[in-house]
Amino acid sequence: MRTGHVSMTARAVASRRAAHQLFDRPAILDDPIAVPILGAEFFADPKRHSDPRSRAFRAFMVARSRYAEDNLAEAVDAGVRQYVILGAGLDTFAYRNPFPALQVFELDFPSTQAFKRQMLQSASIPEPANLSFVPLDFEHQTLAAGLAQAGFNSSLPAFFTWLGVVPYLTLAAFRSTIDLIAAMPSGSGIVFDYAVTDDELSPRLRAARKSLAARVAAAGEPFQLFFATARMQNELQSAGFARIQQIDSADLNARYFSDREDGLALPEEALGKLASAWV
Repeated sequence: MRTGHVSMTARAVASRRAAHQLFDRPAILDDPIAVPILGAEFFADPKRHSDPRSRAFRAFMVARSRYAEDNLAEAVDAGVRQYVILGAGLDTFAYRNPFPALQVFELDFPSTQAFKRQMLQSASIPEPANLSFVPLDFEHQTLAAGLAQAGFNSSLPAFFTWLGVVPYLTLAAFRSTIDLIAAMPSGSGIVFDYAVTDDELSPRLRAARKSLAARVAAAGEPFQLFFATARMQNELQSAGFARIQQIDSADLNARYFSDREDGLALPEEALGKLASAWV
């Protein structure tokens, strides 16, 4: 992302999460903050959001957040009290956090974070006492230094989410982050999504990604990093994670979209996967 600019993808993701609250029943992700955070000017066009491609993107956005928060709940049940949202964008978890003892750290580019705080203030959404904002450029500042300055305790386990970020990184930035998390105390974990390589995509999906890549590059947020499924497994094992799970559209549909009357679901083929890894 260009320094000083607000992430356009962060806005787009937030818009789809908000549309999910308005158009889909039952909600996969129950998020009463999703609409208010976008302000009074937000308008969810029913025609645009009823388009099959829009529905598919929306389904993935809410499913990955739900999967991440389900894993977070597992971590909290096991005693984790620190939650780090990498590339938080307009994520709303901290403002509907059901775990009073959980300290939340939101990390993002300074410009995106400043924009979010303005949106929160305009919507009269209070910033909770157990939330710490950590402005950070992931490519030029270390995650460890940013967290330490915010009061994060690296001697205690923590859970991390990293949604919608990995495809925009360099390989070095990706590895430095997973290495840091894998070196944390037992019980720590992470959920993230990643883009698979072209050889795992059908010709139709390769064309779809080419079109999407052009749009995000024009917004100053080009795709850079792709993984084959087997290579991702090796990356996480090499980093030292003890328990790893990778899930695709079929897995997400089975978890969250079965027996829906509105037909909301993920396409059988997808541009990426979700991974969870535990120390």
